[in-house]
Amino acid sequence: MRVLITGANGFVGPYVRHALRRICGDDAVVVATSKDGGPHPAFGEVEALDVTDTAAVHEAIARHRPTHVVHLAAVAALDAAQADPRNTWRIHVDGALNVANAIIDETPDCWLVHVGSGLVYGESAKDGRPLDESALLAPIDDYAVTKAAADLALGALSYQGLKCVRMRPFNHTGPGQTEAFAVPAFAMQIARIEAGLAAPVIRVGNLDARRDFLDARDVADAYARVVLHSSELAPNTIFNVASGLSWRMRDILDLLLARSSARIATEQDPLRLRPSDLPCIVGDATRARTLLGWTPEHSFEDTLSAVLEDCRARVSQA
Repeated sequence: MRVLITGANGFVGPYVRHALRRICGDDAVVVATSKDGGPHPAFGEVEALDVTDTAAVHEAIARHRPTHVVHLAAVAALDAAQADPRNTWRIHVDGALNVANAIIDETPDCWLVHVGSGLVYGESAKDGRPLDESALLAPIDDYAVTKAAADLALGALSYQGLKCVRMRPFNHTGPGQTEAFAVPAFAMQIARIEAGLAAPVIRVGNLDARRDFLDARDVADAYARVVLHSSELAPNTIFNVASGLSWRMRDILDLLLARSSARIATEQDPLRLRPSDLPCIVGDATRARTLLGWTPEHSFEDTLSAVLEDCRARVSQA
């Protein structure tokens, strides 16, 4: 088993490597690639590969001849995706199609595990009910619409022989995530306040929004289980990766604040408010539980503690 990971330098990449070793065993040879190659503490060495470079992607797939590709390469943060939509389309859509077509041309028995997003459901979430894989894709921003476009394009390529599994993970966090995401943004502000590097005020966006959150380790386990069970799956299978629970952002912040001895106030920041914010997004991952034997193993409260400790360590080392 040879698993090529794109976007391995990103937040989730090291978690996927660990999950593959734990779930698939030592027989899983991992080839880590990312736009910026070089030494990496989790992988040793990461090979440079820009997924928007068609020739480079074909060459890498032909040379490594993977049995599976876990396609993580993406513009991870919503604000970054919105800031440069054309680049987001290039990476999310052109990049995914480059990987898929290289697999079809060079090693058609290879499975593509495409990492999309639960945000593709968009307005379908407005009724607040858990979304399963049959829910209508109705994205509302550049990040989600490009993820949806890639998801649908890969589904169409399955009719041309592509062995693809389309993953739709909902929100996830853990140590190592950047401040472009809500949970580490809260935690880093707390850590800086505790260290005396900032005034005791946290600037926040919409705290009434409810989101389905997972530990990054559980999300990576779902990807690894797809690799392990791929021979038992029908090509073009879609999996939500979700807890089925919704967390109000205010409650998440309160849990983090309760883990600090500092007295901290909150202040709303208009720049952090998203006018199109959906009130509640929660997923139904029954299919993953049934076909993969997957279930979240880490409590979100423990995840929050781990993120805060990681942020404290990063602040102390800065």
